[in-house]
Amino acid sequence: MPTPGVPTPLEAVSAYYSDKLRRFGPTPLGVDWPSRPNLELRLVQLLKLCDFSQPRSLNDVGCGYGALRTLLSRRHRRAQIDLLGTDVSAAMVAAARRRWRHRADCAFELAEGAVRVADYSLASGIFNVKLDCPVPEWEALVARTLENLHRHSRLGYAVNFIGPAAPGQNSPPELYRPAPERWLMHIADTQPGAEVTVLRGYGLPEYTLLVRPAG
Repeated sequence: MPTPGVPTPLEAVSAYYSDKLRRFGPTPLGVDWPSRPNLELRLVQLLKLCDFSQPRSLNDVGCGYGALRTLLSRRHRRAQIDLLGTDVSAAMVAAARRRWRHRADCAFELAEGAVRVADYSLASGIFNVKLDCPVPEWEALVARTLENLHRHSRLGYAVNFIGPAAPGQNSPPELYRPAPERWLMHIADTQPGAEVTVLRGYGLPEYTLLVRPAG
């Protein structure tokens, strides 16, 4: 039961990212990444899930100001991709709509997760910043989001996590840094037969999960 006057975890995250956008504008810093190459390297890993050899629909969960659409325009310019981005920050959704208002093949909505069934769903960085949310409560939110992605993705979904801190490394307490096994076991238990590929070693202290449904 939410405590009156106390923001829920998603309300706190929404306020956090809305403030970043206000301070830095629709830039990588505005979604808490240090640079465009850093942001796009993460997106490139997620996109390894996708086959764009034919028209596809794509959910972009935690879309921010629409950076994925920029990357798709550059790397997959001939592909036919119907993109629907969602975000918990109204300011981010408004920025994405302004940025891509002239494109008919993408739209953006205020929502916690995916809101339609698509071929693929991607989510970059949405689990990393838990702020002061207790880990069990945050992990319940992560589990709910993974179930949402599973239900709304015909051909699969992809997510990323920051990896555990190295021994002796200081890590800000507001970051969520699970071992891959934590969510590999969860997916095995809740999505029987799903094929999961773990991507690591791409120059960032994190990993990406590519999840394809059974069959």
